[in-house]
Amino acid sequence: MSDVPTPDSALNGADIIVVGAGIVGVASALALSRQGAKVIVIDKGEPGSGASFGNAGHLATEQVFPIADASILKRLPGMLLDPMGPLRLDWRYLPKAIPWFVRLLLNLRPSHYKHSVAGIRALNEASLDAWRRLLSSIQAEHLLHKDGSLLVFERSESRESIESVKSRMEQQGVPVEFWDAEKVQSVAPGLNPTIKGGLFFPETGHFIDPMKVVNALVEAAKENGVRFVKANVEAGYAHEAGVSLWTDKGNLTASKVLVSCGAHSAHLTRSLTGLQVPLDTERGYHLMLPKEHERLPFAVTSLERRFIMTPMSGGLRLAGTVEFAGLKRAPNMARAWQLHRLTKGLFKTDLTTEGATEWMGFRPSLPDSLPVIDHACDGKVLLAFGHQHLGLTQAAVTAEMVAGISAQQKMASLPKLEYYRLDRF
Repeated sequence: MSDVPTPDSALNGADIIVVGAGIVGVASALALSRQGAKVIVIDKGEPGSGASFGNAGHLATEQVFPIADASILKRLPGMLLDPMGPLRLDWRYLPKAIPWFVRLLLNLRPSHYKHSVAGIRALNEASLDAWRRLLSSIQAEHLLHKDGSLLVFERSESRESIESVKSRMEQQGVPVEFWDAEKVQSVAPGLNPTIKGGLFFPETGHFIDPMKVVNALVEAAKENGVRFVKANVEAGYAHEAGVSLWTDKGNLTASKVLVSCGAHSAHLTRSLTGLQVPLDTERGYHLMLPKEHERLPFAVTSLERRFIMTPMSGGLRLAGTVEFAGLKRAPNMARAWQLHRLTKGLFKTDLTTEGATEWMGFRPSLPDSLPVIDHACDGKVLLAFGHQHLGLTQAAVTAEMVAGISAQQKMASLPKLEYYRLDRF
Protein backbone atom coordinates (compact mmCIF):
# COMPACT_ATOMS: atom_id res chain seq x y z
CA MET A 1 0.00 0.00 0.00
CA SER A 2 2.92 2.34 -0.52
CA ASP A 3 1.45 3.57 -3.81
CA VAL A 4 -1.31 6.12 -4.03
CA PRO A 5 -4.48 4.24 -5.06
CA THR A 6 -6.11 4.82 -8.41
CA PRO A 7 -9.18 6.98 -7.73
CA ASP A 8 -12.71 5.91 -8.57
CA SER A 9 -14.18 8.95 -10.31
CA ALA A 10 -17.69 8.14 -9.05
CA LEU A 11 -16.54 8.55 -5.47
CA ASN A 12 -14.35 11.59 -5.90
CA GLY A 13 -14.67 15.31 -6.39
CA ALA A 14 -14.56 16.18 -2.68
CA ASP A 15 -12.35 18.61 -0.84
CA ILE A 16 -12.91 16.76 2.44
CA ILE A 17 -13.92 13.16 3.09
CA VAL A 18 -15.62 12.55 6.44
CA VAL A 19 -15.29 8.93 7.57
CA GLY A 20 -18.16 8.21 9.92
CA ALA A 21 -21.83 9.15 9.69
CA GLY A 22 -22.59 9.32 13.39
CA ILE A 23 -23.72 12.48 15.13
CA VAL A 24 -20.17 13.91 15.35
CA GLY A 25 -19.32 13.12 11.72
CA VAL A 26 -22.59 14.43 10.29
CA ALA A 27 -22.50 17.64 12.36
CA SER A 28 -18.89 18.18 11.31
CA ALA A 29 -19.69 17.53 7.65
CA LEU A 30 -22.38 20.21 7.75
CA ALA A 31 -20.03 22.68 9.42
CA LEU A 32 -17.26 22.00 6.88
CA SER A 33 -19.65 22.36 3.94
CA ARG A 34 -20.76 25.73 5.27
CA GLN A 35 -17.18 26.91 4.83
CA GLY A 36 -17.52 26.21 1.13
CA ALA A 37 -15.85 22.80 1.08
CA LYS A 38 -17.16 19.98 -1.09
CA VAL A 39 -17.75 17.16 1.41
CA ILE A 40 -18.37 13.43 1.09
CA VAL A 41 -19.42 11.39 4.15
CA ILE A 42 -18.61 7.71 3.98
CA ASP A 43 -19.80 5.01 6.37
CA LYS A 44 -20.44 1.28 6.11
CA GLY A 45 -23.89 1.80 7.64
CA GLU A 46 -26.71 4.27 7.32
CA PRO A 47 -26.21 7.70 8.95
CA GLY A 48 -26.81 7.51 12.69
CA SER A 49 -27.18 3.73 12.75
CA GLY A 50 -24.46 3.20 15.37
CA ALA A 51 -24.18 4.68 18.86
CA SER A 52 -25.95 7.84 17.67
CA PHE A 53 -29.15 5.86 17.24
CA GLY A 54 -29.32 4.29 20.68
CA ASN A 55 -27.82 6.76 23.13
CA ALA A 56 -29.69 7.94 26.21
CA GLY A 57 -30.69 11.21 24.56
CA HIS A 58 -29.45 13.19 27.56
CA LEU A 59 -27.61 16.48 27.03
CA ALA A 60 -25.27 15.60 29.87
CA THR A 61 -23.45 18.87 30.51
CA GLU A 62 -23.27 18.02 34.23
CA GLN A 63 -21.13 14.93 33.66
CA VAL A 64 -17.71 16.56 33.96
CA PHE A 65 -15.86 13.68 35.62
CA PRO A 66 -13.99 10.79 33.92
CA ILE A 67 -15.72 7.41 33.59
CA ALA A 68 -13.75 5.99 36.52
CA ASP A 69 -12.33 7.15 39.83
CA ALA A 70 -10.31 5.43 42.57
CA SER A 71 -13.32 3.32 43.56
CA ILE A 72 -12.90 1.25 40.39
CA LEU A 73 -10.25 -0.86 42.16
CA LYS A 74 -12.80 -1.95 44.78
CA ARG A 75 -15.38 -2.59 42.08
CA LEU A 76 -13.14 -4.71 39.84
CA PRO A 77 -14.20 -8.10 41.28
CA GLY A 78 -17.85 -7.22 40.78
CA MET A 79 -17.13 -5.99 37.26
CA LEU A 80 -15.74 -9.41 36.39
CA LEU A 81 -18.23 -11.58 38.26
CA ASP A 82 -21.57 -9.82 37.77
CA PRO A 83 -22.74 -10.05 34.13
CA MET A 84 -25.64 -7.69 34.87
CA GLY A 85 -23.69 -5.07 36.82
CA PRO A 86 -23.80 -1.37 35.83
CA LEU A 87 -20.07 -1.47 35.01
CA ARG A 88 -19.16 -4.82 33.45
CA LEU A 89 -15.80 -6.18 32.24
CA ASP A 90 -16.23 -9.46 30.38
CA TRP A 91 -13.57 -11.78 31.81
CA ARG A 92 -12.96 -13.22 28.31
CA TYR A 93 -11.97 -9.74 27.13
CA LEU A 94 -9.69 -9.09 30.13
CA PRO A 95 -6.35 -9.95 28.40
CA LYS A 96 -7.04 -7.40 25.65
CA ALA A 97 -8.44 -4.87 28.09
CA ILE A 98 -5.52 -4.89 30.57
CA PRO A 99 -3.32 -2.32 28.72
CA TRP A 100 -6.26 0.06 28.39
CA PHE A 101 -7.23 -0.31 32.06
CA VAL A 102 -3.61 0.24 33.14
CA ARG A 103 -3.69 3.56 31.29
CA LEU A 104 -7.02 4.36 32.93
CA LEU A 105 -5.59 3.68 36.38
CA LEU A 106 -2.55 5.84 35.63
CA ASN A 107 -4.93 8.64 34.72
CA LEU A 108 -6.29 8.54 38.28
CA ARG A 109 -3.12 10.28 39.47
CA PRO A 110 -4.24 13.71 40.76
CA SER A 111 -2.65 15.90 38.09
CA HIS A 112 -3.86 13.69 35.24
CA TYR A 113 -7.36 13.35 36.69
CA LYS A 114 -7.58 17.13 37.13
CA HIS A 115 -6.52 17.59 33.51
CA SER A 116 -9.25 15.22 32.32
CA VAL A 117 -11.91 17.01 34.36
CA ALA A 118 -10.83 20.35 32.91
CA GLY A 119 -11.01 18.98 29.36
CA ILE A 120 -14.44 17.40 29.79
CA ARG A 121 -15.77 20.46 31.56
CA ALA A 122 -14.52 22.79 28.79
CA LEU A 123 -16.44 20.83 26.15
CA ASN A 124 -19.57 20.45 28.25
CA GLU A 125 -19.76 24.10 29.18
CA ALA A 126 -19.74 25.01 25.49
CA SER A 127 -22.11 22.24 24.41
CA LEU A 128 -25.56 23.69 25.14
CA ASP A 129 -24.95 26.96 23.30
CA ALA A 130 -23.34 25.10 20.40
CA TRP A 131 -26.41 22.87 20.09
CA ARG A 132 -28.70 25.87 20.20
CA ARG A 133 -26.76 27.49 17.36
CA LEU A 134 -26.74 24.32 15.29
CA LEU A 135 -30.39 23.39 15.74
CA SER A 136 -31.51 26.99 15.17
CA SER A 137 -29.57 27.05 11.89
CA ILE A 138 -31.60 24.10 10.56
CA GLN A 139 -34.94 25.10 12.15
CA ALA A 140 -34.90 22.08 14.44
CA GLU A 141 -34.92 23.70 17.90
CA HIS A 142 -37.94 21.58 18.86
CA LEU A 143 -35.77 18.45 18.96
CA LEU A 144 -34.01 19.63 22.14
CA HIS A 145 -35.83 20.25 25.42
CA LYS A 146 -33.66 22.29 27.74
CA ASP A 147 -35.60 21.35 30.86
CA GLY A 148 -32.97 19.99 33.23
CA SER A 149 -32.41 16.51 34.63
CA LEU A 150 -32.65 14.86 38.02
CA LEU A 151 -30.44 12.47 40.00
CA VAL A 152 -32.56 10.75 42.68
CA PHE A 153 -31.63 8.71 45.74
CA GLU A 154 -33.76 6.21 47.66
CA ARG A 155 -31.88 5.27 50.81
CA SER A 156 -31.28 7.49 53.81
CA GLU A 157 -27.70 6.29 53.96
CA SER A 158 -27.18 7.71 50.45
CA ARG A 159 -27.65 11.25 51.71
CA GLU A 160 -23.93 11.60 52.38
CA SER A 161 -23.12 10.45 48.83
CA ILE A 162 -25.60 12.84 47.26
CA GLU A 163 -24.17 15.73 49.27
CA SER A 164 -20.69 14.73 48.14
CA VAL A 165 -21.83 14.74 44.51
CA LYS A 166 -23.38 18.17 44.98
CA SER A 167 -20.19 19.52 46.53
CA ARG A 168 -18.01 18.14 43.73
CA MET A 169 -20.33 19.58 41.10
CA GLU A 170 -20.35 23.00 42.73
CA GLN A 171 -16.56 22.97 42.86
CA GLN A 172 -16.57 22.53 39.09
CA GLY A 173 -19.09 25.30 38.52
CA VAL A 174 -21.91 22.94 37.54
CA PRO A 175 -25.31 24.50 38.37
CA VAL A 176 -27.07 22.13 40.80
CA GLU A 177 -29.98 22.30 43.25
CA PHE A 178 -30.95 19.93 46.06
CA TRP A 179 -34.57 18.81 45.89
CA ASP A 180 -36.27 17.18 48.87
CA ALA A 181 -38.79 14.35 48.51
CA GLU A 182 -41.74 16.73 48.38
CA LYS A 183 -40.22 18.74 45.52
CA VAL A 184 -39.41 15.57 43.57
CA GLN A 185 -43.01 14.38 43.95
CA SER A 186 -44.47 17.71 42.87
CA VAL A 187 -42.46 17.73 39.62
CA ALA A 188 -42.41 14.00 38.85
CA PRO A 189 -45.56 12.57 40.50
CA GLY A 190 -45.15 9.23 38.78
CA LEU A 191 -42.10 8.42 40.88
CA ASN A 192 -42.40 6.45 44.10
CA PRO A 193 -42.95 8.70 47.16
CA THR A 194 -40.31 6.66 48.98
CA ILE A 195 -37.62 8.49 47.01
CA LYS A 196 -35.76 10.63 49.52
CA GLY A 197 -34.78 13.47 47.21
CA GLY A 198 -32.31 14.31 44.50
CA LEU A 199 -30.10 16.76 42.66
CA PHE A 200 -31.59 18.85 39.87
CA PHE A 201 -29.29 20.09 37.09
CA PRO A 202 -31.01 23.06 35.39
CA GLU A 203 -28.47 23.54 32.59
CA THR A 204 -29.07 20.14 31.02
CA GLY A 205 -31.75 18.78 28.74
CA HIS A 206 -32.78 15.93 26.50
CA PHE A 207 -33.40 15.24 22.83
CA ILE A 208 -36.86 13.94 22.00
CA ASP A 209 -35.37 11.49 19.47
CA PRO A 210 -31.61 11.22 18.79
CA MET A 211 -32.23 9.67 15.37
CA LYS A 212 -34.41 12.59 14.33
CA VAL A 213 -31.52 14.88 15.22
CA VAL A 214 -29.18 12.91 12.95
CA ASN A 215 -31.74 12.88 10.14
CA ALA A 216 -32.30 16.63 10.40
CA LEU A 217 -28.55 17.24 10.15
CA VAL A 218 -28.24 14.83 7.22
CA GLU A 219 -30.98 16.63 5.30
CA ALA A 220 -29.39 20.01 6.00
CA ALA A 221 -26.01 18.67 4.89
CA LYS A 222 -27.46 17.25 1.66
CA GLU A 223 -29.15 20.57 0.91
CA ASN A 224 -25.72 22.13 1.30
CA GLY A 225 -24.17 19.74 -1.21
CA VAL A 226 -22.78 17.04 1.09
CA ARG A 227 -22.83 13.57 -0.49
CA PHE A 228 -23.27 10.37 1.52
CA VAL A 229 -21.60 7.14 0.37
CA LYS A 230 -22.21 3.72 1.92
CA ALA A 231 -18.88 1.87 1.92
CA ASN A 232 -16.28 0.43 4.27
CA VAL A 233 -12.96 2.28 4.52
CA GLU A 234 -10.17 -0.26 4.77
CA ALA A 235 -7.08 1.94 4.93
CA GLY A 236 -5.75 5.37 4.05
CA TYR A 237 -2.63 7.17 2.97
CA ALA A 238 -1.63 10.81 3.40
CA HIS A 239 0.64 12.05 0.60
CA GLU A 240 1.90 15.29 -0.88
CA ALA A 241 -1.26 15.89 -2.93
CA GLY A 242 -3.69 15.17 -0.08
CA VAL A 243 -5.25 11.96 1.23
CA SER A 244 -6.36 8.74 -0.45
CA LEU A 245 -8.60 6.04 1.00
CA TRP A 246 -9.07 2.41 0.05
CA THR A 247 -12.70 1.26 0.34
CA ASP A 248 -14.67 -1.82 -0.65
CA LYS A 249 -16.50 0.30 -3.25
CA GLY A 250 -13.45 1.87 -4.86
CA ASN A 251 -10.85 4.46 -3.96
CA LEU A 252 -11.30 8.07 -2.91
CA THR A 253 -8.97 11.04 -2.95
CA ALA A 254 -9.38 14.48 -1.43
CA SER A 255 -7.39 17.32 0.04
CA LYS A 256 -8.35 16.32 3.59
CA VAL A 257 -10.02 13.55 5.55
CA LEU A 258 -11.85 13.71 8.87
CA VAL A 259 -11.63 10.51 10.91
CA SER A 260 -14.84 10.43 12.92
CA CYS A 261 -15.92 6.80 12.92
CA GLY A 262 -16.32 6.39 16.68
CA ALA A 263 -15.12 3.14 18.17
CA HIS A 264 -13.77 2.07 14.76
CA SER A 265 -11.38 5.02 14.42
CA ALA A 266 -8.13 3.51 15.73
CA HIS A 267 -7.21 1.45 12.65
CA LEU A 268 -7.72 4.28 10.16
CA THR A 269 -5.92 6.76 12.40
CA ARG A 270 -2.90 4.48 12.53
CA SER A 271 -3.05 3.89 8.77
CA LEU A 272 -3.07 7.63 8.08
CA THR A 273 -0.78 8.97 10.80
CA GLY A 274 1.29 6.02 11.99
CA LEU A 275 0.15 6.63 15.57
CA GLN A 276 -1.56 3.95 17.68
CA VAL A 277 -4.44 5.32 19.74
CA PRO A 278 -5.56 3.40 22.88
CA LEU A 279 -9.20 3.40 21.81
CA ASP A 280 -11.65 0.90 23.29
CA THR A 281 -15.40 0.71 23.43
CA GLU A 282 -17.99 1.11 26.16
CA ARG A 283 -20.76 -1.16 24.94
CA GLY A 284 -24.00 0.57 25.84
CA TYR A 285 -27.48 -0.96 25.98
CA HIS A 286 -30.94 0.52 25.94
CA LEU A 287 -34.49 -0.69 26.32
CA MET A 288 -37.16 1.42 24.62
CA LEU A 289 -40.65 1.34 26.16
CA PRO A 290 -43.06 2.72 23.53
CA LYS A 291 -46.13 2.67 25.79
CA GLU A 292 -44.57 4.90 28.45
CA HIS A 293 -45.09 8.52 27.44
CA GLU A 294 -46.23 10.34 30.59
CA ARG A 295 -44.11 8.95 33.42
CA LEU A 296 -41.33 11.54 33.51
CA PRO A 297 -41.03 15.22 32.54
CA PHE A 298 -37.28 15.01 31.89
CA ALA A 299 -34.33 12.63 32.23
CA VAL A 300 -34.03 10.96 35.64
CA THR A 301 -31.02 8.99 36.88
CA SER A 302 -30.88 6.70 39.91
CA LEU A 303 -27.89 7.13 42.21
CA GLU A 304 -28.09 3.63 43.65
CA ARG A 305 -29.23 1.75 40.55
CA ARG A 306 -26.86 3.57 38.18
CA PHE A 307 -28.98 4.00 35.07
CA ILE A 308 -30.95 6.75 33.33
CA MET A 309 -34.53 7.08 32.05
CA THR A 310 -35.24 9.62 29.31
CA PRO A 311 -38.68 10.58 27.96
CA MET A 312 -38.77 10.70 24.16
CA SER A 313 -41.34 11.08 21.43
CA GLY A 314 -41.20 7.31 20.94
CA GLY A 315 -41.65 6.40 24.61
CA LEU A 316 -39.35 6.06 27.60
CA ARG A 317 -35.72 5.04 26.99
CA LEU A 318 -33.82 3.16 29.71
CA ALA A 319 -30.05 3.29 29.30
CA GLY A 320 -26.78 4.07 30.96
CA THR A 321 -24.85 0.91 31.84
CA VAL A 322 -21.33 0.14 30.57
CA GLU A 323 -19.85 -3.14 29.33
CA PHE A 324 -16.26 -3.72 28.22
CA ALA A 325 -16.26 -6.69 25.84
CA GLY A 326 -14.76 -5.34 22.62
CA LEU A 327 -16.17 -4.85 19.15
CA LYS A 328 -16.60 -8.47 18.10
CA ARG A 329 -18.44 -10.28 20.89
CA ALA A 330 -22.18 -10.72 20.40
CA PRO A 331 -24.49 -8.47 22.44
CA ASN A 332 -25.76 -9.75 25.78
CA MET A 333 -29.32 -8.47 25.44
CA ALA A 334 -30.12 -9.66 28.94
CA ARG A 335 -28.34 -6.47 29.98
CA ALA A 336 -30.93 -4.43 28.09
CA TRP A 337 -33.78 -6.20 29.87
CA GLN A 338 -31.97 -5.80 33.18
CA LEU A 339 -32.66 -2.08 32.77
CA HIS A 340 -36.37 -2.75 33.17
CA ARG A 341 -35.77 -4.77 36.32
CA LEU A 342 -33.85 -1.79 37.68
CA THR A 343 -37.00 0.33 37.43
CA LYS A 344 -38.89 -1.86 39.92
CA GLY A 345 -39.76 0.27 42.93
CA LEU A 346 -38.85 3.59 41.32
CA PHE A 347 -42.42 4.26 40.21
CA LYS A 348 -45.81 4.08 41.89
CA THR A 349 -46.79 1.44 39.33
CA ASP A 350 -44.51 -0.74 37.23
CA LEU A 351 -43.54 0.28 33.72
CA THR A 352 -45.04 -1.77 30.90
CA THR A 353 -42.73 -3.55 28.45
CA GLU A 354 -45.39 -4.03 25.79
CA GLY A 355 -43.75 -3.51 22.39
CA ALA A 356 -40.33 -2.92 24.01
CA THR A 357 -37.22 -2.96 21.78
CA GLU A 358 -33.64 -3.67 22.81
CA TRP A 359 -30.38 -2.26 21.45
CA MET A 360 -26.61 -2.40 21.91
CA GLY A 361 -24.02 -0.02 20.46
CA PHE A 362 -20.35 0.93 20.74
CA ARG A 363 -19.31 4.12 22.51
CA PRO A 364 -15.69 5.07 21.72
CA SER A 365 -13.65 5.54 24.86
CA LEU A 366 -10.08 6.62 25.60
CA PRO A 367 -8.50 5.94 29.02
CA ASP A 368 -8.42 9.61 30.03
CA SER A 369 -12.11 10.07 29.09
CA LEU A 370 -11.22 12.85 26.63
CA PRO A 371 -11.81 12.71 22.88
CA VAL A 372 -9.26 13.29 20.17
CA ILE A 373 -10.01 16.57 18.37
CA ASP A 374 -6.92 17.46 16.38
CA HIS A 375 -5.16 17.47 13.02
CA ALA A 376 -2.10 15.65 11.65
CA CYS A 377 -0.06 15.27 8.48
CA ASP A 378 0.20 19.02 7.88
CA GLY A 379 -3.54 19.45 8.33
CA LYS A 380 -4.51 16.84 5.75
CA VAL A 381 -5.88 14.55 8.47
CA LEU A 382 -8.53 15.88 10.85
CA LEU A 383 -9.64 13.82 13.85
CA ALA A 384 -12.76 13.85 16.02
CA PHE A 385 -13.52 10.67 17.94
CA GLY A 386 -13.42 9.09 21.40
CA HIS A 387 -16.20 11.05 23.11
CA GLN A 388 -17.20 8.01 25.25
CA HIS A 389 -20.82 8.40 26.48
CA LEU A 390 -20.79 12.15 25.77
CA GLY A 391 -20.81 11.99 21.97
CA LEU A 392 -24.29 13.43 21.63
CA THR A 393 -23.62 16.11 24.24
CA GLN A 394 -20.35 17.26 22.66
CA ALA A 395 -21.15 16.77 18.96
CA ALA A 396 -22.15 20.33 18.09
CA VAL A 397 -19.19 22.01 19.77
CA THR A 398 -16.85 19.39 18.30
CA ALA A 399 -18.16 20.24 14.82
CA GLU A 400 -17.39 23.91 15.42
CA MET A 401 -13.88 23.00 16.56
CA VAL A 402 -13.29 20.76 13.53
CA ALA A 403 -14.39 23.55 11.20
CA GLY A 404 -12.03 25.94 12.96
CA ILE A 405 -9.13 23.53 12.69
CA SER A 406 -9.78 22.94 9.00
CA ALA A 407 -9.94 26.66 8.25
CA GLN A 408 -6.93 27.33 10.50
CA GLN A 409 -8.99 29.86 12.41
CA LYS A 410 -8.38 30.88 16.01
CA MET A 411 -11.15 29.64 18.28
CA ALA A 412 -10.94 31.85 21.33
CA SER A 413 -14.54 31.12 22.35
CA LEU A 414 -14.11 27.33 22.08
CA PRO A 415 -12.23 24.82 24.28
CA LYS A 416 -8.44 24.76 23.98
CA LEU A 417 -7.23 22.03 21.65
CA GLU A 418 -4.35 21.10 23.97
CA TYR A 419 -6.68 18.84 25.97
CA TYR A 420 -7.57 16.73 22.95
CA ARG A 421 -4.27 16.29 21.10
CA LEU A 422 -3.60 13.06 19.22
CA ASP A 423 -0.03 12.80 20.47
CA ARG A 424 -0.89 12.91 24.19
CA PHE A 425 -0.67 9.13 24.55
